[in-house]
Amino acid sequence: MYAPERQQRILELAQERGRVEVPSLAEDFGVTQETVRRDLSALERAGLLRRVHGGALPAGSLHLEPGLAERDSTAAADKERIAKAALALLPHEGSLLLDAGTTVSRLAAQLPLDSTLTVVTNALPVAARLAEHPQLNLHLVGGRLRHRTQAAVDAWALRDLADLDADMAVIATNGFSPEAGLSTPDLAEAAVKRAMVASSRQVVLVADSTKYGARYFARFATLNQVDVVVTDTGLTEEQAAEIAALGPEVIRA
Repeated sequence: MYAPERQQRILELAQERGRVEVPSLAEDFGVTQETVRRDLSALERAGLLRRVHGGALPAGSLHLEPGLAERDSTAAADKERIAKAALALLPHEGSLLLDAGTTVSRLAAQLPLDSTLTVVTNALPVAARLAEHPQLNLHLVGGRLRHRTQAAVDAWALRDLADLDADMAVIATNGFSPEAGLSTPDLAEAAVKRAMVASSRQVVLVADSTKYGARYFARFATLNQVDVVVTDTGLTEEQAAEIAALGPEVIRA
């Protein structure tokens, strides 16, 4: 296969999968990883791909924020397993901050009906899933509603979170990596996530592996501020080791 044919196929795979990885592409095409990196660089120079750690994303994916329905349908099976693994980490009693995110919402749906936790959330989908738990002490963070994520943000939300000292926060992200930390496209939402990290004694990040290496405009935490990263087996052992070297425990569900 000539380089232009291979690059066209790489571009098609990136569009289909949302991300391509250098090792898997090298194996698929029977070429060296260095050849794949040259292909990715050529596609990036043409404005067709965005290079990230270990691979590439379709052009524009670092800047566009998908809606709830699109995000919830992406890596759905992986998110279910991540949510189940994160559920086992939750305290049996005490206080919990739940961030806005489709994986966090799946975690809320799995919380037992007899849970007696005190839960604070800024996310309407999370609150809706917990509203019928009779023994749960549920608190809603106020603020301006971001319709794209159905999360409360801005000054009111930050004031609500400022005086809290929670046992654990479960945080979602649009992108994460050792170099770039945790990031999201919106500054207001990043500020709320940052406040949740600061207001909890333990931080659990739930993020499927398609988000690894992605970078967005607003960084709200570094990986050394995270205690546990719960992801899926799409994250390689080498990538997991890079994260663990910064401090967090890594669980690949």
